[in-house]
Amino acid sequence: MRAAVAPGQQDLDAAEVSRLRELTARLVAGRREEARTEYERFLSVIKRELCLPRDRLAERLDGAVVLVTGGTGCVGSTLITQLAAFRPARIVSVTRGVTRGWPRHPGAEYLYADVRDQARMEALIGEIRPDLIFHVASQRDPGQAETQVHHTVTTNVLGTRSVLGAAAAAGTGQVVCASTGKALRPFSPDVYTASKRVAEWVAFGFAASGALPVSAVRFTHVVDNSIIHQRLQDWAASSAVIRLHSPQIAFYVQSAVESAQLLMLAALDKGRARPGRLPIRAIADLGWPVSLLDLTLGVLAARDSGAPVYLSGYDPGYEEVPFPGLYDPATAGDLSPLLNAFEAAAAVPSECPMTNVFEAEFAPEPRAAGLSAELVAICGETDDPQRIRAALRELSWALLDATLAAAPPEALTRAARIASRHVATLTADHCQILRTIQKWGSESSNLAIGEAGR
Repeated sequence: MRAAVAPGQQDLDAAEVSRLRELTARLVAGRREEARTEYERFLSVIKRELCLPRDRLAERLDGAVVLVTGGTGCVGSTLITQLAAFRPARIVSVTRGVTRGWPRHPGAEYLYADVRDQARMEALIGEIRPDLIFHVASQRDPGQAETQVHHTVTTNVLGTRSVLGAAAAAGTGQVVCASTGKALRPFSPDVYTASKRVAEWVAFGFAASGALPVSAVRFTHVVDNSIIHQRLQDWAASSAVIRLHSPQIAFYVQSAVESAQLLMLAALDKGRARPGRLPIRAIADLGWPVSLLDLTLGVLAARDSGAPVYLSGYDPGYEEVPFPGLYDPATAGDLSPLLNAFEAAAAVPSECPMTNVFEAEFAPEPRAAGLSAELVAICGETDDPQRIRAALRELSWALLDATLAAAPPEALTRAARIASRHVATLTADHCQILRTIQKWGSESSNLAIGEAGR
């Protein structure tokens, strides 16, 4: 298939489509059983749940006023249903009203506001005075983030700042923020990943300052609202060309119920973190990752579709190979794959054995505050994607320094050693990441030597 049609093409001619259709049919026939099994396994994840300390949650939520941003989306609506079982005094959903199709709970109130509207959020949260806020609203499509840069950054970064600022002003008891497993990358050129990484830093800033108790969770691919699955279904139904980045892609998945329950568990993290750190929680065992190719073939077989598969190569917003120093074999097998090697070193005991918690930390970085203010200013004066992308990138490099300056020296040393084995194939960005890790590893070693000498 790769030989028949070269990757990187936006449009295919009739002969190329016909050839790919023939090859795809042969592939479906040859891998039918594996594809069926993988598709069934993917769909079965919808039924997965976490164990919940129900007595502690009842104590936390009974009689509380709870606000959920993004409450009409998949995870938000599931969260509201889960929360209602613990009898809070009031559940308020705040949403732009764009997402439809997910059930609404009769006991919840639905208000309309954009989290990017700081004045509106301050007025609304100040009036409701919630005890607890779950901030779930975001722009979640990595591909769309590359074409809607302004919307993505203002929603994921400025929207988070707006909600947290309003919560702090209103004296809210705690905010739990939804993040992504992609944020385990301490630097990424991708807009979606970078925006969520910056949002974690924003949350950390509020937590570290003592202005507001904040905790966070990281989601991976949610099966119930899967962008990939919906696209595969649409392509299969119309027999349109299915564009896959690579046949080697595999990805972790979780259910909407697991996601909602993870958020609720994080609501128990109030007071858990040491000063200056942000507790971030993720599911420990996500199962074996799903093969994108077999999932695709399973959808085609289930729908008896003749849609052709085109191995198109990677689109903007999807990093082909992650930085190789992010996982350390010494710790990766024991913790959630949504934690990197530096974060694994900051893991703390979790009362729920199905989740892991680590205490995120960013060292003070003089450039970060200025670059963050510059990003806000640029978003306020223009929607030019290149200017916003450039400002986000500069801030992301500053946050890499802030991350590594707080990392344990042994984690830096091991990450540098692991990544150095791949130096011949590293991208320019990955080379810069490696140099930064080596710099901070060297500085940490010199500091340790100096302290030992004293």
